[in-house]
Amino acid sequence: MDIIYEYDGVTASQRLESFAEEKLNKLQTKFSDIIRADVFLKQENTSSDETGMICNIRLSLPGPRIFAEASNENFEESVNESVSELERQLKKRKDKLKTY
Repeated sequence: MDIIYEYDGVTASQRLESFAEEKLNKLQTKFSDIIRADVFLKQENTSSDETGMICNIRLSLPGPRIFAEASNENFEESVNESVSELERQLKKRKDKLKTY
């Protein structure tokens, strides 16, 4: 699986990239048909302290792409939430594709 990182208003961080890669590799072990992951990290100025660090993840796999977005007070929480949402979507998709 290829992982591509894009930053918007945030400096690149090797620690954050390795954290996201670790989470996405766990997804890859459960769902082997993932081809590529695009991780978008951006920071927005918000009035709330609990949001503003946004993580968007788009997965490319056979069929339509899957997308998840999360906004929290830090990027680690946003990555965790996005990966959890992707896992839920992948499970739902896998259940639909099961042959009976």
